[in-house]
Amino acid sequence: MANTGTAEHTAQERSMAHLKHYFVSSDQQFDAAKLGMWLFLITEILLFSGMFVAYAVYRVWYPEVFAIASTELNPWLGGLNTVVLLASSLTVALAIHAAQTDKRRALVINLFITVLLAGVFMVVKYFEYTHKFHLGIFPGGNFAYAEMNQPIVPIFFSIYYVMTGIHGVHVLVGMGVLSWLGVRAIRGDFHSGYYTPVELSGLYWHLVDIIWIFLFPLLYLI
Repeated sequence: MANTGTAEHTAQERSMAHLKHYFVSSDQQFDAAKLGMWLFLITEILLFSGMFVAYAVYRVWYPEVFAIASTELNPWLGGLNTVVLLASSLTVALAIHAAQTDKRRALVINLFITVLLAGVFMVVKYFEYTHKFHLGIFPGGNFAYAEMNQPIVPIFFSIYYVMTGIHGVHVLVGMGVLSWLGVRAIRGDFHSGYYTPVELSGLYWHLVDIIWIFLFPLLYLI
């Protein structure tokens, strides 16, 4: 009986190891962490909102030029990346569900599939960028594409590089975080009683995906 009681006590201590001393319960800690993440995501939305406003203003001023410049973007590659990120949203959601239901193997697999899909996204962006650099399509005053020498075209590509570049940085950050969570999941750090980092990282990743869903049609299709 004593051994059984000791084992139960040890298991309970392990399940509560994540709880910080300044919280009274896991639920309170989870709610605080989730509120913090939502506040962070709001700042991210504000960041991209400024860029969307800049795009909208120039688009209203120079609709024909923006329409012509966007023809240099490959909608098939943009569409492929959209499918890739949508699939990654599914796998990160499955990872959260696996953590909530104590399915460690499924958690690890879905986290690393998400990282793999994010890697595919970045590889596609690499080929897009290098092709444009080869043509001389650079942002701002470095623009050197002779076939489009209108003065407003470099502004379109400056907006394109800034918006997709900052989004790409967010993808890289997400890859790093999800890889770190995958390593922790292998160690067994997450379970039905504690999966806060997985869920919060999932929220971040969904925002990254949603931003691309807006970027794709605005830059590639219209």
